[in-house]
Amino acid sequence: MKTKAQILHLSGVEKSFDGADGPVPILRGVDLSLAAGETLALTGESGSGKSTLLHIAGGLEMADAGAVHVAGHDLTGMSDTQRAAVRCTEVAVVFQQFNLIPSLTVADNISFQARLAGRVDGEFVADLARKLGLTEQMRKYPEALSGGQQQRVAIARAIAARPKVLLADEPTGNLDESTAADVLDQLLALVAETGAGLMLVTHSPAIAARMDRQLHLSKGRVA
Repeated sequence: MKTKAQILHLSGVEKSFDGADGPVPILRGVDLSLAAGETLALTGESGSGKSTLLHIAGGLEMADAGAVHVAGHDLTGMSDTQRAAVRCTEVAVVFQQFNLIPSLTVADNISFQARLAGRVDGEFVADLARKLGLTEQMRKYPEALSGGQQQRVAIARAIAARPKVLLADEPTGNLDESTAADVLDQLLALVAETGAGLMLVTHSPAIAARMDRQLHLSKGRVA
């Protein structure tokens, strides 16, 4: 069996934040890897550093120590501009809070990151909209959509840019159980179709169980 290419690799990642009595360690030498087409659940208690680790993996934050490689790019020592270029073309993030642009239509929200990456494909966007049940919503603005529809737009926006690495931070956390299950089904189907690697932060054992692998973060370390 051919080994899938590794598209995300973190080695010895450390991160601290300033506290009243000095630096507070959040991550203490974390190692993890993600292959193309693989799904990985990152679990742990609140405050364990899951979101921080996700942000470091996506180049949104810098580690204090350790190495971060994303789709063949070494983020260590890169300038903000260089990291932003990698994020634009190789990484997409789905947030719990949707983070849609209120002044843009659904169609323009979906195409937003793809335009930045120079990868706008009208047919692909239309196909994403169809699969996510958004075809009739394309001319609307985010405020006119339900929470489930807004999260589907956020997923479509991430996938439309054809990233190699897809990061999701509690992507169904603001949805009811039925809608969450439906959105997760669609997300996993699209990841399988595009071959992106998915790392998903979740508190839900049921969601974590649907991923190929699970990693548990505890006291700043992967257990």
